Amino acid sequence: MSIREDVSTPRRTKEIIQRHGFSFKKSLGQNFLIDQNILGKIVAAAGLDDTKGALEIGPGIGALTEKLAQEAGKVTAVEIDQRLLPILEEVLEPYSHVNVIHGDVLKLDLQALFAAEFGGVNGVSVVANLPYYVTTPILMKLLEEKLPLEHIVVMIQKEVAERMAAAPGGKDYGSLSIAVQYYSVPELICTVPHSVFIPQPNVESAVIRLTVRKTPAVAVKDEAFFFEVVQSSFAQRRKTISNNLKSRFFPKEGRERLEQLLEEAGIQPTRRAETLSLDEFAKLSDTLLNAGLKELRV
Repeated sequence: MSIREDVSTPRRTKEIIQRHGFSFKKSLGQNFLIDQNILGKIVAAAGLDDTKGALEIGPGIGALTEKLAQEAGKVTAVEIDQRLLPILEEVLEPYSHVNVIHGDVLKLDLQALFAAEFGGVNGVSVVANLPYYVTTPILMKLLEEKLPLEHIVVMIQKEVAERMAAAPGGKDYGSLSIAVQYYSVPELICTVPHSVFIPQPNVESAVIRLTVRKTPAVAVKDEAFFFEVVQSSFAQRRKTISNNLKSRFFPKEGRERLEQLLEEAGIQPTRRAETLSLDEFAKLSDTLLNAGLKELRV
């Protein structure tokens, strides 16, 4: 059988798995995609061409990697499971512009990786079918390290994708929405049924594209404090923003001061965090910072 056949068909995937005696590790969240239509949508959403690079996280047996290799000028894939390395070497043998790195993306120096792997390319996108149990840590690492990225196009749990793209006022909107939207512009590309994976996951999936902003969505005086205020505001969703922030900054006394500061920021103390926009959180964060509350938190 030619290794140039598409890996992403059910028959080809099963043949590779059986021939290599590969067994899935639940602890690594391994679910291989076996639908060429979905793979095509993922790759198309990244807007790749032969001048651009792609970083893939968790390539599995190379179904998506193969598609990326046909579109991008340079592809680097990071795989944590050493058992998959010989399979990837076999599948990707025709593509000299693909490099597979054995490692944990959460532990890698991504700035150094980008400098070593993508020098000279005209923009890089992350394109991946992410293990669902580490989706948020991986995405936040990619965004917080301010890498030179154009897009992040990933298959993730549908519920998490909806939270990332949520607008203020709904049940899905929360601190994750704000963190993702601070750094990027999220867009749901498509939903994905269970049946296009081996093995089939227990949750619904979706493809989301994050277009990485050149500068954050809002300007804040202290980014770390901004996110601390956001997290504290959502500590208990059913509580008002005033009560959540009081628990964080004024456990015993001086609470009337916080309500004055909320009013100063143009925010009614009785509102809940899910109703505040990024702009409002930015203004609130800077108001609290100017009032010295960074030193008062507990």
